Amino acid sequence: MNTNLAYQEDCRQELINGYPVMMSPQPTTNHNRISYNICNIFQNHLKGRKCEAFIDGMAVYLTEDDHFIPDVTVVCDPNKVKYDAIYGAPDLVVEVLSPSTAKRDRGYKKEVYARCGVKEYWLVSPAEKSIEQYLLKDGELILHDVYTLYPDWLWEKMTDEERAEVPTEFKCSLYDDLLIKLVDVFARVN
Repeated sequence: MNTNLAYQEDCRQELINGYPVMMSPQPTTNHNRISYNICNIFQNHLKGRKCEAFIDGMAVYLTEDDHFIPDVTVVCDPNKVKYDAIYGAPDLVVEVLSPSTAKRDRGYKKEVYARCGVKEYWLVSPAEKSIEQYLLKDGELILHDVYTLYPDWLWEKMTDEERAEVPTEFKCSLYDDLLIKLVDVFARVN
């Protein structure tokens, strides 16, 4: 029998504050595309480096009472990666928001990630095509910025000055040489 709580009895569940919580049985197409796009960006960037990116399905054991399954993780300590899960805080965690999980992702899970030492946390909204980037400071994940991919119709209505003020890419705090382009994150997302 598989002892990984995330997959007991063929049901995906997380352990949140000691309680098993069922996960959505199947992510939406946009959710899946975003997770894949982000993981792919990191996998391409991390080739030949010690850090490794993982996509949805890899359990992360943070505390005895908190075992989460984030959408994307980046782990730079290979000793945390075991055959069945990641044991300890990843360096970066990405959660793609859905109506059923947004409250937990913004609240309890964010607090646990901070307490356990996750250095960077992203909350990605498929509906808004936005990324909230949180950085760890003094044991708390603080909102650094929000990046939004504006729809073409809105972009066309902006003046040149307004467009110049809108970021279309941002840096991951873990790597000075990695620019995350919003068009790449939200490619094929409708």
